[in-house]
Amino acid sequence: MTKKFNQGFTLIELLVVIAIIGILSAVVLASLNTARAKGADANIKSNLSNVRAQATIFYDTSQDYTGLCADGNVLAQMTSANTVAGVAVAVSDDLAVDGSATQSVCHVSADGTTWAANVPLKTSSANSWCVDSAGASKQITAGYLLANETVCP
Repeated sequence: MTKKFNQGFTLIELLVVIAIIGILSAVVLASLNTARAKGADANIKSNLSNVRAQATIFYDTSQDYTGLCADGNVLAQMTSANTVAGVAVAVSDDLAVDGSATQSVCHVSADGTTWAANVPLKTSSANSWCVDSAGASKQITAGYLLANETVCP
């Protein structure tokens, strides 16, 4: 007498394996999105660090910061940070404009002695990264540069 073995898996076994694979892939994709957003934030911080270096070069050349935000090198770094953050183009030398979750700003004081730049972060629309002429490079939690601010709060 020969025994006949059924080969293969039952439908229930296959559905359980597919469900487990689906759950694991959802966890991995969620982690990847978080990592992607943190990478974007690092890019924004790097671009604003470059803005600070460009501002130092600009000051050495002209002895004040008047026109800094309209400088091609600074504007290129701000535009790159804006692209990563997914926000509007930087406002150049307009002290009357507030930063927001959808707009970065660059402010220079009327006398050209101080400046600050601010871009929203990708991981949280309520937070932004700010650099200024005093050497600050920090996260502004639940806020942005306000009108007439030329130093990071």
